[in-house]
Amino acid sequence: MNDPLLFSEVRSAETVAASFGEETEPRLKQVMTSLVRHLHDFIKEVELTDAEWEAAIDFLTRTGQSCTPVRQEFILLSDVLGVSMLVETINNRSLDVATESTVLGPFHMVESPPREHGENIALDGKGEQCLVTGRVTNESGEPVPGAQVDVWQANDEGFYDVQQPEVQPERNLRGVFTADDTGEFWFRSIVPRYYPIPDDGPVGQLLEATHRHPHRPAHMHFQVTAPQHRPLTTHLFVDGCPYIGSDVVFGVKESLIRRFDLVDDPDRAAELGFDNPFRAVHFDITLFSENGKEVHQ
Repeated sequence: MNDPLLFSEVRSAETVAASFGEETEPRLKQVMTSLVRHLHDFIKEVELTDAEWEAAIDFLTRTGQSCTPVRQEFILLSDVLGVSMLVETINNRSLDVATESTVLGPFHMVESPPREHGENIALDGKGEQCLVTGRVTNESGEPVPGAQVDVWQANDEGFYDVQQPEVQPERNLRGVFTADDTGEFWFRSIVPRYYPIPDDGPVGQLLEATHRHPHRPAHMHFQVTAPQHRPLTTHLFVDGCPYIGSDVVFGVKESLIRRFDLVDDPDRAAELGFDNPFRAVHFDITLFSENGKEVHQ
């Protein structure tokens, strides 16, 4: 007798997949069938013990219980396992056509305020002063006037404003800038610092058990949108940061690393309201237009 509906070690995945009804939405059926097959193959490969299964259930339970309106432990788990970056990379294949994307991160929790070009988003005046300039174009090199450039970052101690509501001014180190007729934007800020992801929950315990550090390298977040263009979520990473090659969420791409050069120019510093010397970085952004040719690898 070889009834596929009867469970056995050999036919386990086949039996579960056979239980999905014919009316199941096709894409859901495809995803669930593949998930069951890979999950069962994994369990057979490592010969999971009862104790390990119980530990896994407990870990997932505690992960869910750690979620709050301002903390998503399951996304954090996805991040540290590289799943978030893999999904993002698959869904934003662009090769050399557009600026590479990366993970959104957990701190885009409030709307950034509209700001004028040249405004200083470091409202508390703390940190190493930095001039940020850039230009938004499409894949043909044409400017994208009116593009919305949403920026947010951590302070010089590695904290976002929402993490320190009693310490940092509201909407500190956040701003939305509108690209001008040539696609250009510029603002004043500070050099961001590396920081640890929240590691006081189950995900932090997993990092400790696997001897991994919890740090993200120093970066600025950019989310750029424009009509008839694909939205872009990306980072600007600080070259030379000690964690640039070991980002805990695997978000670094080489094309997104920039030098924050030291500028010794008293006159320019005075124009900007900066102390001299100061730092400067340029970050051009290329958006993929909706009528552009898809590039897959």
